[in-house]
Amino acid sequence: MAAGLGTRLRPITSLRPKPTLSVANRPLIYFAVDNLVEAGITEIGVVVSYVTADYLKDILSNYPGVTFEYILQAPPLGLAHAVQVSREFLADDPFVMYLSDNIFENGISSFVDAFEPEKGINAVLALVPVEDPRALGVAVVEDGRIGCLVEKPEVPPSNLAVAGVYVFDPSIHQMIEGLEPGAKGEYQITDAIQRLIEHGYHVAPVQVTGWWKDTGKPEDILDANRLQLLKLRRSISGKTEHTELVGEVVIERGATVRNTTIFGPALIGEGATVENAYIGPFTTIGNKVTVRNAELEYSVVGASSSIEGIRSRIQGSLIGEEVLIKGHGGRPSAHQLTIGDKSVIMLQET
Repeated sequence: MAAGLGTRLRPITSLRPKPTLSVANRPLIYFAVDNLVEAGITEIGVVVSYVTADYLKDILSNYPGVTFEYILQAPPLGLAHAVQVSREFLADDPFVMYLSDNIFENGISSFVDAFEPEKGINAVLALVPVEDPRALGVAVVEDGRIGCLVEKPEVPPSNLAVAGVYVFDPSIHQMIEGLEPGAKGEYQITDAIQRLIEHGYHVAPVQVTGWWKDTGKPEDILDANRLQLLKLRRSISGKTEHTELVGEVVIERGATVRNTTIFGPALIGEGATVENAYIGPFTTIGNKVTVRNAELEYSVVGASSSIEGIRSRIQGSLIGEEVLIKGHGGRPSAHQLTIGDKSVIMLQET
């Protein structure tokens, strides 16, 4: 599922779709494809909109060993509608539906393996306990099967939220036919699953193990980046001069780091230049980025951006591609900013 506009991530998603954003210098959608391939899924249909189609075709053309088919959902009218427009691709086969902005630490094989039609199971849902599930689909489990499913309830009947992976047999198509749209005019997959339950079909729950991230907001992207960087092991393929490296630091080929201190886990992308800088933990510097006379930590900097001469530290920041951030030699008398829609800028002068 990759047809959404990612409005909660604007302005980062104003010019490109959310699945193409980088986490640990890889497009977000790559993690979904990794998990599908690991689970044995080799035929992958990517549901796109007019806005996202070209970006995703370009990004996925670089993913090795997988053939993709692109399915247009125009306009995007919910997950059940996405399944409906994919009907020809899916035929009467069982299938996995994966929301491309979700990352699972331990992959999705356990959900696919739990789908056992020979035992009468018609669908499998990934569930995860959360403190406040009101913004998600919420499931009630009874006697080892899902007995009730509610979308974004004001009073949740349980703390089990539906994560972004579903496994279905063809019976789901019949449940989608004639489905009424929700309050926002979208056709909810939770409503179709509830119809499965009401018609006596077996919908099985499988609880997520390890961490799970739904990367809907900037802080989620930063946390997903943090979790991925925890997997790093030191690797220095680029050039370093008069530089201190502490912990798990990766400097990719073609990168140059001079007169800099880096505390890992941190990742410096291909062709990047980092000079006279401090790079703190959980920071990803994208390919061909320039950082000079600046300090960053717990941040993600997109490819081909430039950060120079910043006197105060940048932290907890999500910076897009081809962004220029340039400081003054001393205290500025004025700030000249070019910022996208819905940005929040916090300036502190001393």
